[in-house]
Amino acid sequence: MTPGDRDDLGYVFIMTYGRSGSTLVQGLLNAIPGYLVRGENSASLNHLHAFHKNMLAESQRGNLVGRRKVTHPFYGMPDFPPERSLRDIRRLVLDTVLRPEPETRVTGFKEIRWYQDDLADYCAWMREVFPGARFVVNTRNQADVLKSKWWAKKDNAAYLAGIEERILRVADGLGDAAYRVHYDDYVADPAVLRGLYDWLGEEFDLESVRVTLGTRHSV
Repeated sequence: MTPGDRDDLGYVFIMTYGRSGSTLVQGLLNAIPGYLVRGENSASLNHLHAFHKNMLAESQRGNLVGRRKVTHPFYGMPDFPPERSLRDIRRLVLDTVLRPEPETRVTGFKEIRWYQDDLADYCAWMREVFPGARFVVNTRNQADVLKSKWWAKKDNAAYLAGIEERILRVADGLGDAAYRVHYDDYVADPAVLRGLYDWLGEEFDLESVRVTLGTRHSV
């Protein structure tokens, strides 16, 4: 059985922005037995979302009967199979990006590029591609984030605030499919992460969490 053929997997994705401590959250999840959460992929799934969204819209546009005629310039477009598209996108991502191992129970990735205007639509699509997908939403004190060279431009304060506001608004719309954590809170008191583990349905091991938090992540 290839990774793409597996239907026994759970999915969790880390939604955040750069220099928020997201690699640390990735480490916390990967310390849970059976979890395999990959790193960033430069938001490559955005292209797959655009493909599926555009094909679906095109398949529903215009004279559908006429578009099924071999003489039509958009011949065959009404017969785009959305369910097959979702299934094969899942297989592609599992086989090439996530690559779960035999012992993997839950897989996913962390990403810092959740900038798109249609973020709510994108997350809804992610949940279609990956049934039951959930999102860990990580934030950090914005003043500390902006001290990083990664956020060096003077006009970045408003930009970062806008990204976080959009992410949190989408997270609210996801309801129980999203869980918020805040870097400053869990670094000061690792016990606050117990709620995250309860939400995941996993055992909370405070000592293991402390070990992970004490290990340098990112570069």
